[in-house]
Amino acid sequence: MWKANGWVDYEVIDCSRGEKLERWGKYRLIRPDPQIIWDTEKKDAGWKHPNGHYHRSSKGGGEWEFFDLPKQWSIRYKNLTFNLKPFSFKHTGLFPEQAANWDWFSEKIKHAGREIRVLNLFAYTGGATLAAAAAGAAVTHVDASKGMVNWAKENAKSSGLEDAPVRWIVDDCVKFAEREIRREKTYDAIIMDPPSYGRGPKGEIWKIEDNIHGLVKLCCRLLSDDPLFFLINSYTTGLAPSVLSYLLAAELKQYRGQVRADEVGLPVSSNGLVLPCGASGRWESNA
Repeated sequence: MWKANGWVDYEVIDCSRGEKLERWGKYRLIRPDPQIIWDTEKKDAGWKHPNGHYHRSSKGGGEWEFFDLPKQWSIRYKNLTFNLKPFSFKHTGLFPEQAANWDWFSEKIKHAGREIRVLNLFAYTGGATLAAAAAGAAVTHVDASKGMVNWAKENAKSSGLEDAPVRWIVDDCVKFAEREIRREKTYDAIIMDPPSYGRGPKGEIWKIEDNIHGLVKLCCRLLSDDPLFFLINSYTTGLAPSVLSYLLAAELKQYRGQVRADEVGLPVSSNGLVLPCGASGRWESNA
């Protein structure tokens, strides 16, 4: 498992009975997690005195209950600053386990010896975009939500990266990729963090099991002659790491490189466990 163990401002304190107790800076949140099927004693005092608690409904969805929590605050990861705010369906605007991937591709970009053009699809609030830009890459950040792109711009400004070479694009990721192919654009690295399920602006249904292969094939047509890496993240439990590995190996076989895939996880400070948080597939050049 690839562990995001470089955090100072974030921590999974404990997890039990379908919930995790987290520290985001100086605030403690309780949020549901379907992976947590074990039942252990909740000893930490934070369980009884959180700043926010997301209660999942038996009918689907849920709602936040707040106790002395600001509408927005920020945390840092190394040289990056992220603005957080609880919003619909338990999220805060950041997936901290992805720091394991940020560290991996940042080192590759720094040691590439050339400018690296990165395409970040389903780019959300910009965690991967900012990590790549801070490492020296030119990034094209694409997300269908204008609100998420604006949030990512706020994070870039807070991180001192407002003048970094980032193109901020509000668009459907598949349609943008198709247009970039027609424009004969190429990228040295591709990052994609697709949702398990979603709908496009015209009601198009996205289901990762059905659509991810087609998207990877499409994006391979955007790769330069000397690509550096290709990263896929999946939060869908039905897609095992080996599936991501086979997919990348099949579609990038023309390039000299290697594929690895594994779970990504967050250390749990109270008991030494590592909480699984989905899977990632990584293709990287042998050069």
